[in-house]
Amino acid sequence: MAERKKLRTVVVGFGFMGQTHACNIMRSDSMELVAVVDPRPDALHGITGGNIKTDAVVLSGVRQYSSLEACLAAEEVELAYVCVHTRAHFAVALLALQHGVHVFVEKPFVLEPEEGATLIAEAQRRKLHLGVAHVVRFMPAYVKLRTMFCSGLFGKLKFISLTRFSGVPEWGEWKQRRAEFGSSGGGLFDLCLHDIDFLHYMLGIPDDIDADCLPGALSPHDYVCASWRYAGQDMYVKVEGGNTFPASFPFMASFMATFEKSTLVWNSNNGAELQVITDNGAELVLLADANDGYRDEGMYFADCILNNSSPESCSAESSLETVKLCYRHLQN
Repeated sequence: MAERKKLRTVVVGFGFMGQTHACNIMRSDSMELVAVVDPRPDALHGITGGNIKTDAVVLSGVRQYSSLEACLAAEEVELAYVCVHTRAHFAVALLALQHGVHVFVEKPFVLEPEEGATLIAEAQRRKLHLGVAHVVRFMPAYVKLRTMFCSGLFGKLKFISLTRFSGVPEWGEWKQRRAEFGSSGGGLFDLCLHDIDFLHYMLGIPDDIDADCLPGALSPHDYVCASWRYAGQDMYVKVEGGNTFPASFPFMASFMATFEKSTLVWNSNNGAELQVITDNGAELVLLADANDGYRDEGMYFADCILNNSSPESCSAESSLETVKLCYRHLQN
């Protein structure tokens, strides 16, 4: 059997998420990490850790460049992971696309919808794959929720509530960047976006959004509480979250979904279990590690490139609609 082709991959930005993705790329059978782009001379030696263990990653043989231009001039790159600051997503992704490289961008895709539309048009013109890393779509608890919703196993969905809270971020470069007010979109675009995107992915675009936002250390919308309505459907949807808490406040995410025949309950504090509650009692469904989502999203996108198939589950087009949905939460 012929050896499986591996996409020559570069990670641009070797911070918290860049390290997480690099670890999974190096364990992948569809990608090969050939380079890291980061202007810090000691970036490959200053691993701070990510959502999975990165201190065990062996980076010998991986070359470091201070700019993407230098990397593209020296390396034969097929795929670029864009893990730089959100405001730099557009320029870095556009440069990679213009050099004929497939691109996988960390969320949020962009903060300006016009930039997202430009990137999508460029990828389409060059027949390249452009995806966005909305990891919640690939996390086991949320995959199970969407599967149960789509199957109709428990009847129609009547109510769903998703929450996501954290302290004001101070890891990595967050603290020193706080002077850039709202530099990464604040709680709405950087944290609550996860749940807004997942609901969009599962339920589609709502007809009406009623939202309240409160300011915090990063933006005027660091806390969000919103209800969504779908015309002609007897279904209530709630999204709540934010990072308006002290830095030491522990991260927590949860969902509760009530169908005609059952209620599903999940909380990140006990993330390996999903409760399925009916009139006959409660059943625990065991789940894989939530961090497997980072691995699975990358494998999925790489396979789409290798198979020349459309990356429907992480498409840039869908992600752009999510960004537009976030802005709708500011229109009240």
